[in-house]
Amino acid sequence: MIPFSVQETASACGGQLAGAADPNRLITGPLAFDSRDISPGSLFCCLRGASRDGHDFAARAIEAGAAAVLADRAVDAPAIVVPDVIAAMGHIAKHVASAYTGTVIALTGSAGKTSTKDLLKAILEPEGSTVATHRSFNNEIGFPVTVSRVQSSSRYLILEMGSRGLGHISSLCQIARPTIATVLGVGSAHIGEFGSRQVTARAKAEIIRALPAHGTAVLNGDDPLVAAMAGDTDAKVITFGFGEDCDVRAEQIDMQRDGRPRFVLAHGASKRRIALRVHGRHNVVNALAAAATAIAAHVPVARVAQALRDAEISSGGRMEVTTRPDGVTVINDAFNAGPESMLAALTALGDIAGPHRRRVTVLGEMTELGREATDWHDQVTDHLIRIRPAAVMGLGGDHIDRVLAGLTAAGLAAAKATGEKPLVEQITNLLRPGDVVLLKGANTFGLEAVARTLAGVSVT
Repeated sequence: MIPFSVQETASACGGQLAGAADPNRLITGPLAFDSRDISPGSLFCCLRGASRDGHDFAARAIEAGAAAVLADRAVDAPAIVVPDVIAAMGHIAKHVASAYTGTVIALTGSAGKTSTKDLLKAILEPEGSTVATHRSFNNEIGFPVTVSRVQSSSRYLILEMGSRGLGHISSLCQIARPTIATVLGVGSAHIGEFGSRQVTARAKAEIIRALPAHGTAVLNGDDPLVAAMAGDTDAKVITFGFGEDCDVRAEQIDMQRDGRPRFVLAHGASKRRIALRVHGRHNVVNALAAAATAIAAHVPVARVAQALRDAEISSGGRMEVTTRPDGVTVINDAFNAGPESMLAALTALGDIAGPHRRRVTVLGEMTELGREATDWHDQVTDHLIRIRPAAVMGLGGDHIDRVLAGLTAAGLAAAKATGEKPLVEQITNLLRPGDVVLLKGANTFGLEAVARTLAGVSVT
């Protein structure tokens, strides 16, 4: 964190000092809302959860090295007391961002934000110190934490922005205004909350409208709703995609035998052959978005291409592919599931398995799709019938029941998980040496931890 005194921090968020807080002590570490994440000089934020109250951990946070705590009532610790802790976190992050002189880059989209952020970070880190959103902490709590991690010496600050309604992204941009803003696509994730793709597009466009005139908008040129956002800004526009008119394009795309894509990265007269280390053909567009954003930040194409060849997705649960000693390949894409990402993961399963390996899928029902839920689950059914997995296990309610019924009618082995045995045991009973198994579903099903256990990766 850019250092500020306890008093200056309190003034930034309208707080009052309590608990013998030293007004001159410097806060040098980032905001933290988990007492296990305290670093020396941090400001511990006392949030109230469903089962625990952060105020009960205030004294422990100070013992762990926090300079003070941010609370909505007096506690047995040096504190900045405010009416609303979450709102105060935003005010403090805004104060930090106002003192930061590096490049602020913001990303949004219905799918692929976190993967693109990880790829972009891999490109930018060789260019200079880079701070980026941890995993997908992109809401009103995680976003201020990321901003607070920036240092005066940081060259880039990459901020992933999530949205569940109009005005959400706009409020994040008021905390940290981007000079480069990237929109990946407008899909159907959370459409039950937005109501339509057009409303989703309006929400995503808030990131573009926040740009200054000297900034750069990086837009998916293949998505009409995103491409139209060029009219929402006076900033420079760079497009990416597969179309000939896109400024940053992918050409000559093919798949390696293990399901990793290769393509030619084209920008102007420059063309660079890239074999990605990440799996799934859908990651080509994420790589393009990362490349176009880095180019907007003035990274030469040659260095962009070299970094992409070595880049990996560091956030778990996203095309995390592990092959066990028995030859079983576990595809952990279970962090979450929207319609487009579900279909992309099923395509990746087919690419990774190839024509000779058995395919097994463990699918959780997709959520927050509103009136389109039935149609999207039917599309999943049709896709599964095309790739013909050897076995399908489903989790969820009526929609997954409909998927399984459709698969059974098509002659595929499909059944619902039961509560009689641990899920890992049920999946293991479906597998044979050499199989490829995909785990994908809404985050509420907890399939990410199951996939890690299945792959032999310890869960922390």
